Amino acid sequence: MNIKFDVEATPEELRRFFGLPDVHPLQQEMLDKIREKMLAGMDGFDPATLMKPFLPESMQSLEALQRQFWEGLAQSATMGVQAGKKAPQSKSGSRAKKD
Repeated sequence: MNIKFDVEATPEELRRFFGLPDVHPLQQEMLDKIREKMLAGMDGFDPATLMKPFLPESMQSLEALQRQFWEGLAQSATMGVQAGKKAPQSKSGSRAKKD
């Protein structure tokens, strides 16, 4: 048995129905702070630096994780260039016979 419901509801109505918190005031507060800092003429406006105080420590260390990723990628790329060779290939194109 299949039952199908079509529900017409706004995001606000669904949020209330599922009991989710209203984050609009928090979003507005953050946007106001961002706007204030931009209007104050912050030198080298950087959104990541601006948002850092609002993020948990695990997200603040994302920069270190990205740095390690790119260093590893660069290291593997330079190792490949230093080798300068492709993987060795067999000289004969024939396969070994099975008995």
